[in-house]
Amino acid sequence: MTDAIRQTIANAEKHQNDTDEFVALHTADALIVNIAGRRVLGRDAIRQAMEQALATPLAKVLTRTEIVDIRFTTSDVALVSCVKHVSDERENSGGLPSTGSLTYVVVREGDDWKIASAQTTPVLS
Repeated sequence: MTDAIRQTIANAEKHQNDTDEFVALHTADALIVNIAGRRVLGRDAIRQAMEQALATPLAKVLTRTEIVDIRFTTSDVALVSCVKHVSDERENSGGLPSTGSLTYVVVREGDDWKIASAQTTPVLS
């Protein structure tokens, strides 16, 4: 099971600039709170926010995710603790932290694991 969860998280990183692929990794009512504190509720809103962001210099903010721990709350729900490494390649960087603590809640949907929640807390140096 943990291999499938790790693959879902790897796919979220891989598809961070591909709206269709990224959104498909989430449950219909998924919740995302990004490193800047923006809260987005539901797959449709995630798609809209992502399309808007990718049409701006935010497309040059790339992240790499390092999984630290996976804990199961039930056989179909897991908490995934990660370190998010942020690379802000914009000319006029907005001062985003370079690191965040990222927690995913992933749920089993059939044979797949989907992201139900993603919360990033900035790590201030």
